[in-house]
Amino acid sequence: MQNASTTPIEQQAKLLPELFRMLQPHMKALDDYLESQIESYEPEIRDFIDYCIDTSGKRIRPSLIFFSGWQGEEKVVDELVRVAAVIETVHLATLVHDDIMDEADIRRNRDTVAKKYGNHTAVLLGDALFSHAVYLATQFPTTEVCRRVAESTRKVCTGEILQTMQRGDPNIDLETYYRVIDLKTAELFNVACYLGAKLAGNEQKYVEASGLFGKHLGIAYQIYDDMTDLYGAQEKIGKTLGTDIETGKATLPIILMRDRLNGEEATALKETLAGKRDADISHWLKKMKEMGIFDETVETIFAEIEKARSHLAPYQDSKAAKLLLTLSQLLWNQVVALKSDQTSIS
Repeated sequence: MQNASTTPIEQQAKLLPELFRMLQPHMKALDDYLESQIESYEPEIRDFIDYCIDTSGKRIRPSLIFFSGWQGEEKVVDELVRVAAVIETVHLATLVHDDIMDEADIRRNRDTVAKKYGNHTAVLLGDALFSHAVYLATQFPTTEVCRRVAESTRKVCTGEILQTMQRGDPNIDLETYYRVIDLKTAELFNVACYLGAKLAGNEQKYVEASGLFGKHLGIAYQIYDDMTDLYGAQEKIGKTLGTDIETGKATLPIILMRDRLNGEEATALKETLAGKRDADISHWLKKMKEMGIFDETVETIFAEIEKARSHLAPYQDSKAAKLLLTLSQLLWNQVVALKSDQTSIS
């Protein structure tokens, strides 16, 4: 997938517009369908739901659905649009609840649902979104869609509960970290690819391979997202760096650093994560740099992307598999570009 003659940034500049162009009719159909569903909610909460259905996000999960079940640019498959709406509604519900737990005021450059309507209303709006997603899943002729969506919704909620319970715990191990991201992020990537391939009528082996591709891509994406909290360019990602350390959220880079520190520094980091002392973000970022944590985290992301790709290797001649592999290339390029930014800083 790599092209030695172009940089990751140049590759990204070529890939993104092409993928957006290919997906445009599918995303337009998804937006129209989501908007049409507002009337299905009770009149008293329709304005609230309309605010929740934000169309400015990356739409990664719908992209995975459309590409895993790809049948052509102009062939917008109704079942794929509807299952994309189901998965996106589940995702939107998790964002509403996330912002309550994180006490976040801004998401995508506007007030969060919790900020605009209050925490109590936001909790119930998230619940309404979850419920409607499951209702939409029941409208498919196969019960597998509803079963998989219900299971995935439960797993995502479990992951959020585990993460909330562990916030401020300085002793979280790698096994627990991976368990959380498998539940809260990788699960929806998995079910998106699985159901997209399934509803497009593909053979079961490809359907399962697509799901495993999604799972490992989701793990890679979450580690990358965690890494940007520490290493991203603040003006690019639009948030203050180091908030995970400040709020006691132990991500992969933080766990790797913690496990290699000794004596007073190990104690200081654990007390910082536990909220017992103020976070000296610049000190910990410098320490990570000295310890080579960034490069190790990058290699972990690349390894997960390669695992994802390996599941589609037997199907790489199919258009759907090629498009999924292209999405994995986009993430790979983003990581390389972040690494390039760090090199230029050092």
